[in-house]
Amino acid sequence: MFGILKRRRLPADKRPKLGPDERVVAWAGATGDNAVVATNHGLWLPGADERLGWHEIHKATWSGRQLAVIAASEVPMDGEEYVVMADLPPLILTLLDPDRVPEQVRVRVNKSIAHTSHHPIEGTRGGVRIVGRRVPGVNGLRWTVRYDEGVDPEAPGVPEYTRELVAWARSGLGTTSS
Repeated sequence: MFGILKRRRLPADKRPKLGPDERVVAWAGATGDNAVVATNHGLWLPGADERLGWHEIHKATWSGRQLAVIAASEVPMDGEEYVVMADLPPLILTLLDPDRVPEQVRVRVNKSIAHTSHHPIEGTRGGVRIVGRRVPGVNGLRWTVRYDEGVDPEAPGVPEYTRELVAWARSGLGTTSS
């Protein structure tokens, strides 16, 4: 009976090089004798030398066998108190033994989000999403923006409007930028 409560151990050869204060919270066997490892700081993917932080994951979905992760990368913008993010191509991972990985991904990505709001941008068919995210080991929130497809972040008035929206979001939460 107590065998059911026994915790699965991550094989030593699948254990990533964890950072300070980082610990494994779940892991899953994946195709090709690989493993996907969820920690309190992020997600280690097969063959990756670095973890994908929870704050870097824009979206994740679980189909019952496949975990689809859409991460985001920074778009260079100088002098702003926020970071512009753009989606990377989806990563599709087949988990042969998912255990608690899908649940941990959902909980920890959602937990990283302290503020999210979407605002239309006049003169375009799209808008901008303002997001304040918690980053492990960082005091305060990391402010990011994600423009809808087809919105030019450098079009006249767009940077100014975005700055106003980020300032509004930050003041509403009473936080400082990190």
